[in-house]
Amino acid sequence: MTFISKNIKHLRGLKKLSQEALSEELKVNRSRIGSYEEGRSAPTVEFLIQLSDYFKIPIDILLRKDLTKAKDFSFIELNNQRVLFPITVDSDNEDLIEVVPVKASAGYLAGYDDPEFIEQLQKIKLPFLPTGKHRAFPIKGDSMLPLKDGSYVIGRFIESRNDIKTGRTYVLVTANDGIVYKRVMNNIDFNGSLLLMSDNKFYHDYSVPINEVLELWEYVCSINTQEYSEEELKYSSIMNMFTELGVELKALEKLVN
Repeated sequence: MTFISKNIKHLRGLKKLSQEALSEELKVNRSRIGSYEEGRSAPTVEFLIQLSDYFKIPIDILLRKDLTKAKDFSFIELNNQRVLFPITVDSDNEDLIEVVPVKASAGYLAGYDDPEFIEQLQKIKLPFLPTGKHRAFPIKGDSMLPLKDGSYVIGRFIESRNDIKTGRTYVLVTANDGIVYKRVMNNIDFNGSLLLMSDNKFYHDYSVPINEVLELWEYVCSINTQEYSEEELKYSSIMNMFTELGVELKALEKLVN
């Protein structure tokens, strides 16, 4: 099935272009745009190439995917190709968050740039999140205490490497280490890499070349799937944990006292 007719109209609307304006951009007659949008004729191969180049969306996506499900669209660079990265919305026009389950996290590295793989992920809605593209990732291990193993981190997609902030935490999809959640030091201008640090100082820091980072998601919030025990919630236990993590305690002490 092809969605090209509705996709042309939708993409034109996202750029707030009239049929006349789009026809001028693509150097074709306005009547051709109208004919394609109304499904009265099929676009030529030459027109599809022009459309793909203009919107920077692969032709197979234009033909096979219903882009009207996205209220906005952005792209990520993958091997010199730009891949569609839509923000999906529900019937109330509210952003939906794709959830990467534990059982699918191993396959995410192979499917993160596959729209069909992403489309099959379960989705949730959290109305308090800021605008942007969000995704939920499962956390394994205890390297980022106090987050427990099995928690989920919801991250906002970072398109530009220039937006990476030193000291903030990110979910990174890497070519060699898979999905990791770490505190990041931006060393791109210095040596072309990111220094990844664990909040649990039992784990060593390590660097990842920026060209091995496939996706970056800045921490927005987390969902804990396990209840904290009474011992874990004791003030002494919390103080000891933060002391081990090397966190400044003055603000915490004032808050508790």
